[in-house]
Amino acid sequence: MSFTDEIARRRTFGIISHPDAGKTTLTEKLLLFGGAIQEAGAVKSNKIKKGATSDFMEIERQRGISVATSVLAFNYKDKKINILDTPGHKDFAEDTFRTLTAVDSVIVVIDVAKGVEEQTEKLVQVCRMRNIPMLVFINKLDREGKDAFDLMDEVEQKLGLKVTPLSFPIGMGYDFQGIYNIWEKNINLFSGDSRKDIEETIAFDDINAPELEGIIGAKPAQKLREELELISEVYPPFNREQYLEGQLQPVFFGSALNNFGVRELLDCFIEIAPTPRPKESDTRLVAPDEKKFSGFVFKIHANMDPKHRDRLAFVKIVSGTFERNKPYLHVRQGKNLKFSSPNAFFAEKKEIVDISYPGDIVGLHDTGNFKIGDTLTEGENMSFKGIPAFSPEHFRYINNADPMKAKQLEKGIDQLMDEGVAQLFTLELNNRKVIGTVGALQYEVIQYMLEHEYGAKCSYENFPAYKACWVRPEDPKNEEFAEFCRIKQKFMAKDKYGQLVFLADSEFSIQMAQQKYPSVKLFFTSEEIK
Repeated sequence: MSFTDEIARRRTFGIISHPDAGKTTLTEKLLLFGGAIQEAGAVKSNKIKKGATSDFMEIERQRGISVATSVLAFNYKDKKINILDTPGHKDFAEDTFRTLTAVDSVIVVIDVAKGVEEQTEKLVQVCRMRNIPMLVFINKLDREGKDAFDLMDEVEQKLGLKVTPLSFPIGMGYDFQGIYNIWEKNINLFSGDSRKDIEETIAFDDINAPELEGIIGAKPAQKLREELELISEVYPPFNREQYLEGQLQPVFFGSALNNFGVRELLDCFIEIAPTPRPKESDTRLVAPDEKKFSGFVFKIHANMDPKHRDRLAFVKIVSGTFERNKPYLHVRQGKNLKFSSPNAFFAEKKEIVDISYPGDIVGLHDTGNFKIGDTLTEGENMSFKGIPAFSPEHFRYINNADPMKAKQLEKGIDQLMDEGVAQLFTLELNNRKVIGTVGALQYEVIQYMLEHEYGAKCSYENFPAYKACWVRPEDPKNEEFAEFCRIKQKFMAKDKYGQLVFLADSEFSIQMAQQKYPSVKLFFTSEEIK
């Protein structure tokens, strides 16, 4: 297969939703269709029967939520599909925002009963800012929920999207009989048997054919015809160009738990979804079909295998091919690195790969060279844009609870911060360490990982900060900056990269600082600072 064919076969997408809308379950069912796994594990009331393939951290199993972003790949109908399953829990939003820099399109999962929830709104906003093509999957149709038209209205109003349904439910909840596939013009009947891997489909070229009554009953048939007529009047026909530009979002209905409506979603997705897209770097736009390799690190995961203490840096390939044992330039460090065992991810297995193409995600074993946002190239000096560190919203002092394990604690904190689980600030005044996170749940995750993976114990104390502001003076030598540092010395700290940070205790003190010291600029994400 030629290089351009390989690019054309790839679809790399993320699945986003509010916690509990069924994102991990949908991921599992997609893997089932790809033949990547034989049996899906259902995530129910935090008691996991088999444990979903994509949730591998112990803490995820206990709580029934996805904490880490997992990468899963499979082949389906000669397409190579890469899924990035992201955490839905808002305390891990930062990980999800970073993952969105590595996807070419997105599937948004919405719960039929709850409709559009707050976390979904935030994530969709990020996708809209970047014009990422989005597909909407309305899940859990076998439960009582909102009317299909009301749901689509809600998606349009709350998320600011322009939708067009490509499948439509026949009944809902107890009356749910199946789905009419508008895209392929056929009916898929629901038997309610979740053990069946794949449901039968009945082709219907003509929705007015009298056989329809015999299959779903006279009343539902009449209702379906009226609804489909309404759809053709109210919603625009599907237009692939508009979808790819992020102007139009197709909607599918189904029940991931019962493996229903998932095939329709997948079959349509592989036809319409974008192949790997170009990406903006600080010097130019990089196209996927360029011969020279380039890629960037969007995630670092330590201890994927607790026995080996390994760290994997996840790299999204933007252009060219990534080859095993070939030296590539680590742009930030300015040195060449070689990788003897790059990993690809097939369902739950990691495999060593010799060659990977644009759109693929490779896992590189890392001994501490990588930070999130690092760029690798075949020699060109450029960096990809768009992987920010956000200002944390929770701050706590971290203390060592076991003096014998000071070294392990330091190493553990250092590695976890590289992963982007949280941010570390060292106070200028007394060198005490403060950990800042986006959500409070991350403190539990850090404590758990330090103890189970590094053998270190820590305790926390509250630190009264409201936001972290990265500080950049117009002139580091002027009197105004010196006075700012003197007055605020209790609140000044350095982040992990030695950048100066002002840990402000309130919105008011940020405003006062900006008025009083106009030449000292304050930023709320570290990306603007570099």
